[in-house]
Amino acid sequence: MSFRTALTDLFALRHPIVLAPMGGVAGGELAAAVSNAGGLGLVGSGDRAWLTRELSIVANTARSAWGVGFLSWAVDLDTVRWVLDEYRPRAVLLSFGDPSPFVESVRAAGAVLMVQVTDHEEARRAVDLGADVIVAQGGEAGGHGAGRSTMTMVPTVADLAHPTPVLAAGGIADGRGLAAALTLGAAGVMVGTRFEATHEAVITPEQAKAIVAAHGDDTARDRVFDIARRSPWPTKYTARMLRNEFFDNWHDREDELRADTAAQDRYLDDDAAAPPVWAGEAVDLISAIDYAADVVSRIAEEADVALARAARRRIDDV
Repeated sequence: MSFRTALTDLFALRHPIVLAPMGGVAGGELAAAVSNAGGLGLVGSGDRAWLTRELSIVANTARSAWGVGFLSWAVDLDTVRWVLDEYRPRAVLLSFGDPSPFVESVRAAGAVLMVQVTDHEEARRAVDLGADVIVAQGGEAGGHGAGRSTMTMVPTVADLAHPTPVLAAGGIADGRGLAAALTLGAAGVMVGTRFEATHEAVITPEQAKAIVAAHGDDTARDRVFDIARRSPWPTKYTARMLRNEFFDNWHDREDELRADTAAQDRYLDDDAAAPPVWAGEAVDLISAIDYAADVVSRIAEEADVALARAARRRIDDV
């Protein structure tokens, strides 16, 4: 089943499904697989070596629209312009921070401007900047984000941004999530964690298996690993990941960890220290490591079934 929405019309997609541009995970192979399956693949941000390698892959293998995501707080204008000039992505997603310094360059290149927001203030700014698509990310999402719930944030952002199409992100890993997003007024969904557990993702087998084995209660959101890694992420954005021993030891003790430079040194110097596995609350819905194309088609088919089932229930109730 193919759904027609403002998103599918904008990019000529078969399915209103977008790959979240997860840094270090959503590489060219994964982005191309999602695009070739009828969705929109976005390559995650990284340094120039990462971008050169992964954008070359997607540019040479994607048969339809694809794009790239940047962290607004971390990327520089020269890098954005270089990507636009060298690889000509159809879309650019700007997340976490002020997107305004990059808007003119994205527009001049003829790319679709997508802006991810985590609250209503950011949504209003995205509307004022003239974003072509706004992604409303709820706190259920894996990786960095903020605290609002997807269920309450998506319809309010959709109302605020109308007629700009809004995508739902955070806690969506199957067709029921897509069906729910569409009924909330979204034009599609952005999916992250579900695509981590695919053969095309740039992720270790151990990390992928951990995602499949995990439950939503195994995830939590804070700044422990940003502090331990001395990462300069803006304090507004915490990160959801799978809990581990280091996380549990310092959870709710962030100020102590920030002051304990020796503990940070030990973490950075410990070759055996487990890296964070970014994962959202929807890990309960992931039961296997699949090919990305199968994930796209399954989500679309499940959404069709879910919406049809809901319609039959409504008819039966009349």
